[in-house]
Amino acid sequence: MLVPLAIGGFLLSFLFDIICLVKGAHPPWTLVAYWTMLGGILGALAAAVFGLVDLLSLPAGPIKRTGLTHMGINLTVVVLYVINAWLRTANPDQLTLPMFLSLVAILLLLVSGWLGGKLVYEHGVGVATTGVGTR
Repeated sequence: MLVPLAIGGFLLSFLFDIICLVKGAHPPWTLVAYWTMLGGILGALAAAVFGLVDLLSLPAGPIKRTGLTHMGINLTVVVLYVINAWLRTANPDQLTLPMFLSLVAILLLLVSGWLGGKLVYEHGVGVATTGVGTR
């Protein structure tokens, strides 16, 4: 359940970046974009712990390769957002490069989400097969 926090933080940050483009890069939009981005980073790092546990349980082969690709893309997204947040801290008035990094990260999230869906819905990764709520 941590994944939606990360994705939500990143998407909201990008949405507020778009508002900055339309209305001008002024508070409160720049601040809200920055703080939702930080929330997304923290959510992604928390989700990564559980993702690593799932990844380590996968057998070698195509499923593991998909999991490694999914992890690599997600870590790239987090690194892009850490750089993004640092750039905003260093120079809050210059948002061209940070907004571009946000766009690239969101596009990568689309690919990663598709791979994550493939892992869950096609291969059952992270899905309980016995216990509460199963038949």
